[in-house]
Amino acid sequence: MTGKKAVIIGGSIAGLFAGIRLIQRGWETTIIEKSKHSLASRGTGIARHSELEDLLDYIGIQADDTVGINVAGRTAFDRRGAITNYYELPQRLGAWNRVFEPLAAAFPAECYLNAESFEDVHTEEGTTIVRTSTGLKLDADIVIGADGFGSEVRRFVDPACQPVYGGYVAWRGVSEERDLSQRFTEEIFSHYAFLFTSQSLLIGYPMAGADGSVEEGRRRYNYLWYFPVSSDDLADMLTDAEGTVHEQGIPPPLMRPETFERLHSAAADRMPKNFQEAVFRASSTIFQAIYDVRSDHIYKENITLIGDAAFVARPHVGVGVLKAAQDAVALAETLGDCGTVPKALERYSSERLGPGQRAVDHGRLLGNFIERGLDSPEDDPALNLPIARIIKVSGRPYEHVMEQSL
Repeated sequence: MTGKKAVIIGGSIAGLFAGIRLIQRGWETTIIEKSKHSLASRGTGIARHSELEDLLDYIGIQADDTVGINVAGRTAFDRRGAITNYYELPQRLGAWNRVFEPLAAAFPAECYLNAESFEDVHTEEGTTIVRTSTGLKLDADIVIGADGFGSEVRRFVDPACQPVYGGYVAWRGVSEERDLSQRFTEEIFSHYAFLFTSQSLLIGYPMAGADGSVEEGRRRYNYLWYFPVSSDDLADMLTDAEGTVHEQGIPPPLMRPETFERLHSAAADRMPKNFQEAVFRASSTIFQAIYDVRSDHIYKENITLIGDAAFVARPHVGVGVLKAAQDAVALAETLGDCGTVPKALERYSSERLGPGQRAVDHGRLLGNFIERGLDSPEDDPALNLPIARIIKVSGRPYEHVMEQSL
């Protein structure tokens, strides 16, 4: 199929990947994005899996050495801040914006429509029409939902599928290397660290500076701290000073001071002193409520889902960006190869439904001890999550995890 029209709802990584590849396959493609501003400032640290690098290269985006920092393995620390386990696994760790920005630059600006919120999709005289909040109407041969965990498109595909709160949040912070102490830079900074504290887990690692620098002294440190938060407390954290609740995530400038005070108090109480400055000296801090989205259907008629609109696997798995890219490219290839949209979507679903569901299930397993309020992942032997195994199977594509189990 060529010369067809695709309308993509959501202009983040999944939407851009799909849009670029569809244009390369001869499709007329429009992305609508509800944000008025660029998304480049969103996101923090990510794992740059080799599969992601291959997909970027496949659509014509070559990475250089400034996109990430290489680490030799994973290091486990106990609640006193002492090293207990190490697993050798060379890996590159980077920043989310270093994936988003080249994708955004590669997609035609005139086809990327900001400040356009999706309203509905319907058929008029045999033609599918996407309507936005401003009244814009777009013809489409296919409608692609790439609008994240709170997807509006998903209600047309799998209305029974709703995000399920996992009982904890992920605090995320980034520090400038120059702001950290000599002790921290010598003892902690270069590790891909897994810090196990009571009912929680912190992941920390180095990444390139905001300018792409990987030189010593100009890099940054990224942490992600999984921390239990009740549903009531989460609602309070998502409420700004004016009383507005931001259910899909509160913008950092609107977070109330008492929310940060809660974080700092928890860090002082639960975190060993050698890790505390990762929290206290962070130049930017956000939190992400941990949800599961596990779709049973990822297409209906000529409407389909990719990325977090289809599946949200907890960040323990570390494949959010990779999965978005895999979904997007798989969809674009089937649309280019098959003779009709229904045949393409049937094939796309057969390829991506299973991997998405398995990623969600694996993330649930890795976060189960936090969700249940266990003091340690080893408290329930049925989970089969000794510390040595957690650092092996976290932050990796599920296919790699299966290889470890064989």
